[in-house]
Amino acid sequence: MRRFATALGALAAAGTLALALPGSAYAATGNLVINGVGHQNPSGCYSTGTLATLIVNQTDATVYVFSDLNCSGDVQQIIQPGISTLAFGSSVLVK
Repeated sequence: MRRFATALGALAAAGTLALALPGSAYAATGNLVINGVGHQNPSGCYSTGTLATLIVNQTDATVYVFSDLNCSGDVQQIIQPGISTLAFGSSVLVK
């Protein structure tokens, strides 16, 4: 009986964890355009491919432009939802 209770408890904990993890991922709703290339419901880091980048933030999320690749280095610019701008950086992070 004790093994059954332990197994049942472990199963309940695993089920709770499995249900909680999918909710922690976040994707913005809308379209992010980087130099003419659209990204529907973007999430994470995107390379700009160039130093001067036209960014159109048609999402519900804030976009951060970083000086270096892989969203590292200094934040060069913060782009609020609904803003289109010329940005200078190597990568873009959607938060």
